[in-house]
Amino acid sequence: MFEPKAPPDVETELRFAKTVAAPRLTLVVEREGGRSEPRSVTVDGDRVRVGSHESNDLVLADPTVSRFHFHLLREKNAWRVRDTGSTNGTCIQGVRFYDALLPTPEAVFDLGDSRVRVSEGGAGAEVELLDQATFGDLFGRSTAMRKLFAILERVAAHDTNVLIEGESGTGKELVATEIVRRSARARRPFVIVDCGAISPTLIESELFGHVRGAFTGADRERVGAFEAAQGGTVFLDEIGELPLDMQPKLLRALEAREVRRLGESQTRKVDVRVVAATNRQLEREVNEGRFREDLYFRLSVVTVRVPPLRERPEDIDLLVQVFLDALDAQTSSHLFSREIMDQLTRHPWPGNVRELRNFVERAIVLQSADSPHRSVGSTATTTASPSEADRSVLRPLDLNLSFRDAKDQIVADFEVAYLTALLEWSGGNVSRAARKAKMDRMNLHRLVQRYGLRESRGLRD
Repeated sequence: MFEPKAPPDVETELRFAKTVAAPRLTLVVEREGGRSEPRSVTVDGDRVRVGSHESNDLVLADPTVSRFHFHLLREKNAWRVRDTGSTNGTCIQGVRFYDALLPTPEAVFDLGDSRVRVSEGGAGAEVELLDQATFGDLFGRSTAMRKLFAILERVAAHDTNVLIEGESGTGKELVATEIVRRSARARRPFVIVDCGAISPTLIESELFGHVRGAFTGADRERVGAFEAAQGGTVFLDEIGELPLDMQPKLLRALEAREVRRLGESQTRKVDVRVVAATNRQLEREVNEGRFREDLYFRLSVVTVRVPPLRERPEDIDLLVQVFLDALDAQTSSHLFSREIMDQLTRHPWPGNVRELRNFVERAIVLQSADSPHRSVGSTATTTASPSEADRSVLRPLDLNLSFRDAKDQIVADFEVAYLTALLEWSGGNVSRAARKAKMDRMNLHRLVQRYGLRESRGLRD
């Protein structure tokens, strides 16, 4: 738990000086549940959802259509069409697809016993942009990010629950933090719960607490996240990982605004705002029975989508400068030549902003900004000997390993790379290296011993 910084003076910082026209799609229902009764719907926005549930932009009265059947999402240069785990599938011209990119949305979709023709035409409603390239710790000059900043400013002003959607590495936790910093609860507790990192047997205790003796090992009373955040905000990261049997309990806590500690009969009233985040498609999880529909709607009163880095390559140069400043490494800016920056804008960045930051940090450590396509499993140019260079680059990912083991392997590779470059810089002087790295000297000694670097570097205190 931590106390967020006070919100900035939004009256002077924020400028809503620009607007852009949203895309406009027309959806013509040519057949619905086998009946030919044409009707049309016009939708303005970057995302259009189709299905049988009443929350969709186009609702089809067809029992063969799933609750959330498919959606269209406007990306930078194309429309992404994604089937959200429907039972009977979605077809374009008789070909079933799961995820496709279309230069234009002009297509006829067959889903269940229904057919929908989609076309794009005209400009939609004006969408507000924030006329600045920063929003707290979020950065971006692109239209997508300035649109996101404007949405976040509106969301922060209200006390409703928020669901943040986005791929891994896009900065969902930063988005949640900025919402809280600008909210009326900014000076109250902000408690983060990573639903994907907690054992299923401990998640209830983590959320709601427990009394002494509630289960084996419960040797003392514990306050859960909801009580700890009283008056503030609970951030449920990776909410899609929440076990199915825990979801009704979370739903009750949200609806009744009360919790019950594990092993206790009495309930306790809580006043918290809930912000959740996920890298999963929760609509797909609902269709496939892995996430409760009622909990999904309780969490997603407002849904915010964080764009992946591939949709906003024009932000990469700004982000590189931000990371250099954050790492106090402005003297390494020469590593990022125009050629390298061009390569960075063409790279797909599956790991998004986190991957870009790792690339910048690795370039600083190794003093080489090689192509991002070679940043994993490549041989980089360094001043170390060939054997040390081999150890200082990240090895190819091994999918035969568990997530935890693969992560530990990559962390170990980074630590070796960092220590090798650090000790090379300090000439083997551990005290000087520790001061440079802003770490405890004994901790540095332990890491050096762990990786067998003592003799090879000729270290001295």
